[in-house]
Amino acid sequence: MPHITIQMYPGRSLELKKEVAEALLDAASKALGREKEHFSVSVVDVPQDEWKARVYDKVLTDKDTVIQPGYKM
Repeated sequence: MPHITIQMYPGRSLELKKEVAEALLDAASKALGREKEHFSVSVVDVPQDEWKARVYDKVLTDKDTVIQPGYKM
């Protein structure tokens, strides 16, 4: 049961969040050969002033991170 978490700055509409979640769900479903009902997706708004501590630093040290960020903080 894969779960996809999207972390982004606040300010995007619920409609846009759903659109992005659906696009990722479609891609993951196809790539993994699983029906969409096997997945869940969450969107977490992270304020810009908390991004480094809550996301960036953790991504750099998380052994499960598959793609590292292409930007520096």
